[in-house]
Amino acid sequence: MAHRRLTALLLAWLAAFGLWLAKPVWADLPQGNAVQDPAAILRDSLPMNQEDLRELQHRLESTSNDLRAKRWSALGRTVSRTQKLVATRGNSILEAVPAEQRSQAELLLNEVRADLVKLQDETDANDRDGFIQIRRDTLSRVGDLEALLIDDRLPDIPSEFDALPRLAGRATVVIETTQGNLTAVVDGYNAPLTAGAFIDLSLKGFYDGLPFNRAEDFYILQTGDPEGPDIGYVDPKTKEERHVPLEIRVPGETDTLYNETFEDVGLFKAAAVLPFSTLGTLGWAHSDQALDDGSSQFFLFLYEAELTPAGLNLVDGRNAAFGYVVDGFDVLEELGVDDGIKRIQVIEGADRLQDHA
Repeated sequence: MAHRRLTALLLAWLAAFGLWLAKPVWADLPQGNAVQDPAAILRDSLPMNQEDLRELQHRLESTSNDLRAKRWSALGRTVSRTQKLVATRGNSILEAVPAEQRSQAELLLNEVRADLVKLQDETDANDRDGFIQIRRDTLSRVGDLEALLIDDRLPDIPSEFDALPRLAGRATVVIETTQGNLTAVVDGYNAPLTAGAFIDLSLKGFYDGLPFNRAEDFYILQTGDPEGPDIGYVDPKTKEERHVPLEIRVPGETDTLYNETFEDVGLFKAAAVLPFSTLGTLGWAHSDQALDDGSSQFFLFLYEAELTPAGLNLVDGRNAAFGYVVDGFDVLEELGVDDGIKRIQVIEGADRLQDHA
């Protein structure tokens, strides 16, 4: 995967052999403007609607362009305005937090205030590395604040899927591969059935020892095909392959899309709450004949700006994303078809798995 510049050749190949999930048709699309930082995507997708806190988060995240261009005066103004936001709206943020968690929120908000002073110092010193580290810490605290405001009720799930496990919240997994470890966050807030199936199978040891059965530069690493004639997970109780529906949430929409693509419902310019816009997005595989026959196979999306542009690639709205790699990107870029999964450990959130009825 070291050679990532065969763009023209790969575009021609993909156009000639484009299929649904196996090899979708990629167009020569311009670069999108979607968020590409997995930590930012995970913050944005939290079911939390406190506007002042969201504005605080987005102001800090918006400093990236000025930082890359070394526009220190603009950075200073942004930090100063952010300090004023916290000073004038801090009480409204605290009041939105449940009373029993308000003291914790106040501590976090005070730490954010102190961080903003440090950010201003790093800006005055034109210290890029120092700014990045402090901003990372500050955004982590903002994320902790947002977590105190989460509406953790699962979205309505049609009764026809009552037999499927679901994940009520988030879980963290370590995917041990033959090249090293990946750490990923799996999101049951926005993909409870898909995340639930993945965590359920991980806890069962289903993925342990399985190879990557597809590995394509610029595109995907896929695994989860068990040994033998079966291509998915066979429930030992029913003796039938368990199927997980296509499950996608759209920002601002109350209802989750089940077994419908964006094209099916006329959302041609929509963005999913969990987009395929960054290296290491976890996606659930289904066949090119059906939307509801995904069972156990999942893929790691290999983001490449020229071929899979953020916000404009053709996987969004056709497959369900259910989490993101947050650590181990150097390992991810070394993995190929000769590699495999040693095991998947659920290191946090296993207790949020709700077993099927």
